[in-house]
Amino acid sequence: MPGQVFPWREGNRFTLLNDGPAFFPRMIACIDAASATIELEQYLVISSGCTDALLRALCAAAQRGVAVRCLFDAFGSQGLSSTDRQAMLDAGVQLRWYNPLRWQRGGRNLYRDHRKLLVVDDHVAFVGGTGCTDDFWLPGEPESAWHEVMVEIDGPLVADWLQLFDRQWQANNARFAWRPYLTPHRKPLPRLPAAGSGWGRVAYADSRQHRDILQSLIRALNAAEQRVWVATPYFLPTWKVRRALRKAAARGVDVRLLLSGRHTDNPPVRFAGQRYYPRLLKAGVRIFEFRPRFLHLKMVLVDDWTSVGSCNFDHWNLRFNLDANVETVDADFTLAVQQSFENDFPQSREVDLDMWQARPLWQRLRQRLWGWLDRVVVNLLDRRR
Repeated sequence: MPGQVFPWREGNRFTLLNDGPAFFPRMIACIDAASATIELEQYLVISSGCTDALLRALCAAAQRGVAVRCLFDAFGSQGLSSTDRQAMLDAGVQLRWYNPLRWQRGGRNLYRDHRKLLVVDDHVAFVGGTGCTDDFWLPGEPESAWHEVMVEIDGPLVADWLQLFDRQWQANNARFAWRPYLTPHRKPLPRLPAAGSGWGRVAYADSRQHRDILQSLIRALNAAEQRVWVATPYFLPTWKVRRALRKAAARGVDVRLLLSGRHTDNPPVRFAGQRYYPRLLKAGVRIFEFRPRFLHLKMVLVDDWTSVGSCNFDHWNLRFNLDANVETVDADFTLAVQQSFENDFPQSREVDLDMWQARPLWQRLRQRLWGWLDRVVVNLLDRRR
């Protein structure tokens, strides 16, 4: 694990913001109040009403003398118009692109920056899974098309988020931008703090080389005593995660998965992940498919420990993506995460083993096809190591 391992820091305040109408206006308000610096790292940025509002705030900040740095993924931001790009540059925004697409790079084009991070004045940070599109927030609309969360962070932990951004910003122009080992460390995961308030940690992944975000999750799953609640839109977990979920359920832990239902932006991924349902259900894992909207949030609650951010904990993300989550041990925040899950479970369809075994033939064939294709791709990727 050759990247830096961030420690637990106390004295932080965490606020869970559910859906774009809650977190985008709050993020823009902080940008409007910025006096010194703004850092924004994003994967999905598409010219839209949502992006217009965000870019207006960023450009206005740069024009009044705030140092604004934006690191956007070159693939995920293809939908950002040339007009918007030029407007940012004209306003004085420093703009960099992660891993621009080039046919000569071949498989290296698969490496992407999937992080979603905003830091304002070294004082407040926002971390989660949102992109900048109308799906996440359409100004004036009371509800977003996609269900997502962001975490507002205030306290000593903000400095670590800024360090993570700086590390990638400096490494971005290197040939292998996904290997930003400016100050390599090989420290083990820090021990979990005792239950209390204000504890937080930065957990991240650097495209196969550094995976403390995954190791931390598996450690939490293996130590779970009461509950394991996981929300993810793309359920293609690694074998270690699947095993840890089954073992937790077998020892009596309340294990629940909150997954995307028929509303999804990638049906093949949903069908491929469904091949894991039978074994998990037989082990006692409960599976809920969210019905009202596309569920895009990535959130884990294990006893009193939480992890929220951009990582789906799937084998694709962990091979190619830069990802980052905030981990917390904080009584108030744990309660907020619990309440979010408890609000979403009743809006979901629970899939049980009888229902799964009774599904029609065409659904079985669809699941088998995409599951087989996913296995083929994973085997090919494993041979590249």
